[in-house]
Amino acid sequence: MKTNEQLKEIVKQKYSEIALQDKETNTASCCGSGCCSTEVYNIMTDDYTQVEGYNPDADLGLGCGLPTQFAKIKKGDVVIDLGSGAGNDCFIARSETGETGKVIGIDFTPAMLDKARINAEKLGFHNVEFRQGDIEKMPVTSNIADVIVSNCVLNLVPDKDAVIKEIYRVLKPGGHFSISDVVLVGDLPDSMRKDAEMYAGCVTGAIQKDTYLDLIGKNGFKNIVIQKEKAIVIPDDILINYMGTPELESFKAGNTGIFSVTVFAEKPTEEKAACCEPGCCN
Repeated sequence: MKTNEQLKEIVKQKYSEIALQDKETNTASCCGSGCCSTEVYNIMTDDYTQVEGYNPDADLGLGCGLPTQFAKIKKGDVVIDLGSGAGNDCFIARSETGETGKVIGIDFTPAMLDKARINAEKLGFHNVEFRQGDIEKMPVTSNIADVIVSNCVLNLVPDKDAVIKEIYRVLKPGGHFSISDVVLVGDLPDSMRKDAEMYAGCVTGAIQKDTYLDLIGKNGFKNIVIQKEKAIVIPDDILINYMGTPELESFKAGNTGIFSVTVFAEKPTEEKAACCEPGCCN
């Protein structure tokens, strides 16, 4: 079993490679991870092309949802995008928050940050900033963001509880998030679960759907809603690399499911949060 740091290094290396590829190469792979399918389509990504603010240079075809579509971003908001990649969701958020708002993208892959900054400069967006850092320890102060978005990134982070705690810290009281991610129902075969390439491909780092939602609630978030859910079907030519034909048929006929979910949740206002402080509840 690889350590958390080893898993993070695998992801960093893989996404550095992806940053240097074109979109067509990325979308012909499993979440852009290189586990190529002969069916040649991205098994997770949603179509951004009709979304206001879309910029094709920033779209590497790596997401599993459209979180900005559900994020209820308003003019003047401060928005943070976790795992911002080449900047796609940041630029869409910028179209909604306008010139009076601010958008901060956080990514730990230098090649992705370079690409995002070049794209922002081309667009002339001076209120869109990209910072290098881990989303388990965000390089931003507390209570700064009105909205946090993320697209298919938490499943790549070994310590998901730490990320959710950081989201809570960074959001303003009354702020909210809309995050698209991959979750599981049932267990993956060990041959898939232990594979580093499938981890970097946004699949085996996913946790159980109920566990994912419980983590959000246990960290203090309220009004938790699944805004969108879709099944992810991994093509047979990928699955056959991890199991024989009988096991493949059993897997496909079983109860295991891989899903993309977009989840919305709110951080309580100061007044509501205050009543949970020690000694204040009677």
